Amino acid sequence: MRQLSLNTLSKSERDALLLRPRIDFGKLFGIVQDIINDVKSSGDEALVRLAKKFDKADIQSPIYTVRDEHEIILDEEVKSAFRTAFDNIYMFHRSQRPQSITVETMPGVVCSRYPRAIPRVGLYVPGGTAILPSSVLMLAIPAQLAGCDEIIIATPPRSDGTVSPEVEFAASICGVRSIVLSGGAQAVAAMAYGTQSVPKVDKILGPGNQYVTAAKMLLQNSDAMISIDMPAGPSEVLVLADGSANPAFVAADLLSQAEHGPDSQVVLVALPGFDTEKLQIELENQRKALPRAETALKALDHSYILSVESESEAIEFTNDYAPEHLIINTENADDMVESIQTAGSVFVGQWTPESVGDYASGTNHTLPTYGYARMYSGVSIDSYLRQMTVQKLTPDGLKLLGPSVEIMARTEGLTAHERAVTIRLQQLP
Repeated sequence: MRQLSLNTLSKSERDALLLRPRIDFGKLFGIVQDIINDVKSSGDEALVRLAKKFDKADIQSPIYTVRDEHEIILDEEVKSAFRTAFDNIYMFHRSQRPQSITVETMPGVVCSRYPRAIPRVGLYVPGGTAILPSSVLMLAIPAQLAGCDEIIIATPPRSDGTVSPEVEFAASICGVRSIVLSGGAQAVAAMAYGTQSVPKVDKILGPGNQYVTAAKMLLQNSDAMISIDMPAGPSEVLVLADGSANPAFVAADLLSQAEHGPDSQVVLVALPGFDTEKLQIELENQRKALPRAETALKALDHSYILSVESESEAIEFTNDYAPEHLIINTENADDMVESIQTAGSVFVGQWTPESVGDYASGTNHTLPTYGYARMYSGVSIDSYLRQMTVQKLTPDGLKLLGPSVEIMARTEGLTAHERAVTIRLQQLP
């Protein structure tokens, strides 16, 4: 990783560090739109054909029926690990369920707000270079808790046209009954428009590669009439470390994100006292031992270490960068959390690796990347809910409020609005 010092950088050089590896969406949109159009017009036939083309898989039908968890062959220790993760994720997300509220804003004027589940949701679970059954738990558990009527999952099929047992097991314990055997933009299009066998959904959630992201962005602004959780780019982590941090721990945390893909970005903000030389040695030694060593190396090539002189500089840069994952590996990590304003998920102290949030601590790992933590939250139970407002007036309430509404409507030149109030007031004693 290249090493930089904040106090030697110009403003433009500092601002350049906040940028992520560039994604050419202009080029992507054209490719992805062709796939969307194909699925929209040809439905299941396109999904079967594209599974052969992109996933090298022969499938007879795009829909796979999930078996009962007891029928799925997996080591019991694997099943136990996923049940532990399920319990923690369920517990944390259950606490997020909102309550309806009712407020009497003035005598006789009662306003309420009620949470309502989005009826049909489609969850995208990446496959390709690595299976991600943990994403099933992260996406399906809050959907289940929110009370969505229909939950479907899409994931790339294996070459034999089946789903990995780990993904199927995670789906089964979450109560998901159907999986769409499709990946990439074609899976997103199938859930957005619906096909002969894939039901149309109202919202699509889940991480994915640049083609998945481009498809979500295009379809939310199309006649498909869907919403999405967030735009998302490659995975990323920023680590804050001071002299108390173990370089081996920091190297492991950086590599845990670098192994995701060559376009991932990892950043270390080094406070005074942190040994960057030992870190570089640890990075090289640990990376060489990874099965995905070359992938990690490509990610490290466009990542960096930034040395700062003070905690305030570190916090300011972190908030400007807005990382997907933030690890605070400092002596006063708890105190620093209060100053962090923009991060997808924060991991506090030397004993909290980012990996626990990816899998089983209870928080959600579907998070805003690419700097979107400035304006988006990660997936939560709120991602599956809408808020419906209700109001009710008594005759006395209309007498009190009506004249103000009449004046405001008259001011805006909306006579029918004014009259809707006036005609009622005239009928009151």
